[in-house]
Amino acid sequence: MRTTSAITPAPNPAQLLDNQVCFALYSASLAMTKLYKPLLDALGLTYPQYLVLLVLWETDGPTVSTLGERLSLDSGTLTPLLKRMEAAGWLERRRSSADERRVHVWLSPAGQQLQHQAAHIPGCVLAQSGLSLGELVALNQQIKKLRSAMHAPATPSTP
Repeated sequence: MRTTSAITPAPNPAQLLDNQVCFALYSASLAMTKLYKPLLDALGLTYPQYLVLLVLWETDGPTVSTLGERLSLDSGTLTPLLKRMEAAGWLERRRSSADERRVHVWLSPAGQQLQHQAAHIPGCVLAQSGLSLGELVALNQQIKKLRSAMHAPATPSTP
């Protein structure tokens, strides 16, 4: 049986859900994924596949390790993803002739064609955001700054 105290302490503002950056990012991420799903379903893509294609449309032929670094994915996650995308005909993986340990990822013609088919997606995201392009760019910069800070070595905190 649960007992309640006669006096409920005042909530600590630092512990309110709506004051948590982590929750704002988490719930925004869920909303973003929900927005992208039908757009990507129409192209036969998953969100991680779309991210791979974004990198390849930017710079075709990176190594698998470079691709993993750009996407913050380890090889155990990235390799099966690339195999599925290669089986779908969107890319191909080729070993480097200079160093057999390096595998490069190249777009296929079908992967290049997807770039044209997906060209409307950023505009859809901008429209749904309700922000101006400048506001969205500024928000993106702030999130990147936060991400960089989170990847930095932890600083000691006081209890």
